[in-house]
Amino acid sequence: MEKRRPFNLKTIIIPYNFTLVVLSAYMFHELFMAAWMSGYSLKCQPADYSYNYLPMRMARAGWWFFFSKVIELMDTVFFIMRKKSNQLTFLHVYHHSTMVINCWLGVKYVGGGQAFFQAMLNSFIHIVMYLYYGMAAIGPHMQKYLWWKRYLTSMQLMQFVAILTHTTVNFFSDCEFPQVYNVAVMAYSVSLIILFSNFYYQEYVKRASQKKQ
Repeated sequence: MEKRRPFNLKTIIIPYNFTLVVLSAYMFHELFMAAWMSGYSLKCQPADYSYNYLPMRMARAGWWFFFSKVIELMDTVFFIMRKKSNQLTFLHVYHHSTMVINCWLGVKYVGGGQAFFQAMLNSFIHIVMYLYYGMAAIGPHMQKYLWWKRYLTSMQLMQFVAILTHTTVNFFSDCEFPQVYNVAVMAYSVSLIILFSNFYYQEYVKRASQKKQ
């Protein structure tokens, strides 16, 4: 795209974002219902590898969660095609590229159990996030309705804190769940808390201070 003019992808990006809102809502519903009907415990929940209805329902929801991360790689493609280089931050590239790998590993080797919590919570956040992106893509006149961007970032941060807390509790419990998975999730959550905290500071604290000056 270096020597090309930016593409106007409005007709693609708007339905793309709202489709991801619907997909995220579907995944949240399926993950929540499968966990609720199975009587999942937040403290300790081993994975059920049987072919019964509810474990398979959870596994299917987990697969869609993984595949949604493949779809979401289009975010980066759209940034490049529209020449929005300022949005191609280290946080964006790191988060999107690693989520595909992490979710694939989770679906392949765990496929349920306490891993449902991360997928369910992230699906809920993505309902709100892609709703914001979809509204923003409609046009500049929507900006007056998008005052809650700062709170979206706060929700994302709280999500990672909740996942870290949930995984840490499980790690120190006598639970038949892969500890290597817990360690990986805790380390990844810490990295995202650091990166999103830095983004929050740069975007809402430092920039606000500079505007006042």
